[in-house]
Amino acid sequence: MITTVCSFVVACRQNTETAGDNQSVSAILFSADSLAKNIAILASDEFQGRMPFTEGETKTINYLKAQFAAVGAEPGNGDSYFQDVPMVNISTKAAPTMQVQGPKGSFQLKGYDDYVIWTNKADPAITLDKAELVFAGYGVVAPEYNWNDYAGLDVKGKVVLVLVNDPGYSSGDSTLFKGKTMTYYGRWTYKFEEAARQGAKGCLIVHNTEAASYPFSVVQNNWNGSRLQLDNRGKNVPNCDVIGWVSEPTANKLLSAAGLSMALLDKAKQRGFKSVPLNVYLSTSMQVKATYDKSHNVIAKIPGSTRPDEYVIYSAHWDHLGVGKPDETGDSIYNGAIDNASATAGLIELARAFNNMQPKPERTIVFLAVTAEEQGLWGSAYYALNPVYPLAKTVANINMDGLNAFDKTKDIIVVGSGQSELEDILNEEARKNGRYITVETHPEAGYYYRSDHFNFAKVGVPALYTETGVDVEGKGKEYGEKLADEYREKHYHRPSDEYDPKTWTLAGAIEDLKLMFQVGKRLAAGDQLPQWKQGSEFKAIRDKSLATKQQQ
Repeated sequence: MITTVCSFVVACRQNTETAGDNQSVSAILFSADSLAKNIAILASDEFQGRMPFTEGETKTINYLKAQFAAVGAEPGNGDSYFQDVPMVNISTKAAPTMQVQGPKGSFQLKGYDDYVIWTNKADPAITLDKAELVFAGYGVVAPEYNWNDYAGLDVKGKVVLVLVNDPGYSSGDSTLFKGKTMTYYGRWTYKFEEAARQGAKGCLIVHNTEAASYPFSVVQNNWNGSRLQLDNRGKNVPNCDVIGWVSEPTANKLLSAAGLSMALLDKAKQRGFKSVPLNVYLSTSMQVKATYDKSHNVIAKIPGSTRPDEYVIYSAHWDHLGVGKPDETGDSIYNGAIDNASATAGLIELARAFNNMQPKPERTIVFLAVTAEEQGLWGSAYYALNPVYPLAKTVANINMDGLNAFDKTKDIIVVGSGQSELEDILNEEARKNGRYITVETHPEAGYYYRSDHFNFAKVGVPALYTETGVDVEGKGKEYGEKLADEYREKHYHRPSDEYDPKTWTLAGAIEDLKLMFQVGKRLAAGDQLPQWKQGSEFKAIRDKSLATKQQQ
């Protein structure tokens, strides 16, 4: 039996304390027993890996609805706990080869080995017929950094070849962008979006293991697979016909076909680089099958007592990978206990805590369990594009993606350090509890752009994302780093990510939930709105949103 861990107390107790007119935070109870129960159920085989569009989704969202209601959280979308998320499942079958024609000769590239392509379009057939290839540097248009790889370049109907990450990382120049720390402009998703905005027919990213932070084998997992997208029928959402990656050796072949060398890639790191047509032409095709359906976000709320029309949103994704390839034990259910049944269960704990506050929080607290994170952050993307609560009145987003299943840590890791004032608030609250914040060890990997908070950032809402610390109380950093490495290597996105009552104390999860509660409680009561910091690529979006609000 798991021992109950109480947050904000030295010894576990049930009584409440008051300090003036406010209920003492030490009286708010977080229960490891309750957290464990909800994780165990959400991550059970019965929920079949919580894949969107399956029976696992139906069971998950109905369970969350019941649990939010049980802890006193009201429906968050009118009289409903659900927000429909119209989506399309796009399955592709690409031709096995790509024909290349250039001034230095013609040859074929082999799909999967040399390149991986897919599409975000639902057209039944996609074709490249001698589409011109243009090298567009990093494929970045960033006015705040005085950088435009598409300046003076017409890529309409053409395929752009671009580099992964951004110039600051690859050049070693700390004055370019954010140096080694990846910005959004370095993410592969941005490259595809910008190429589409420029009218390109296709976009191929040159893979580099160090710059991408994963090997080409990870990219190869996308070959002839299926991907969920938002259902954008009737909307003017630009998409390239063909998107994907090429290996570095393949990029070398393409440049050689143009009579050029890989030295061109180094020149792209320098300010003032001009993108160049390659006089190389590509031909290939793919067949597409599109299936339309609806998934669901789950939304609950604790109404604010004095400013109910201003909002603090906690988020976590409820979905995982469903039933897939069996592992070495024959297990084919990807239970996703840590990723992300843990934080989804954490939303329920937070809802119960805020409902038990006396007096109630001044601003409305929203609990948003989103769908399809594993497929591309689509549930949060849909909410950001179709917000239930006005974005200009949304104070902040606090996102949780995986809680600490084991012992307490002295530290908590801020992902995307330097983005917003939320990390300053987190730091102050952590220090009050004898803890400290640290920054992520691999900022070049761009993890700030890989979870659901990112979609709030894209529309200007300050967003906080943390990871489990490694400085384990009584055991140190080496022990904590070993735990983190073991999870990544043995359990992340594998069927073995299961709830284990024998080893999961959840003491660390409770401590981190306590900290997230304190940050949210402060945001719910404060008059000052947290801001993006200077240098954040999202600051201008928020400033424009707030200026528009003031004019209304």
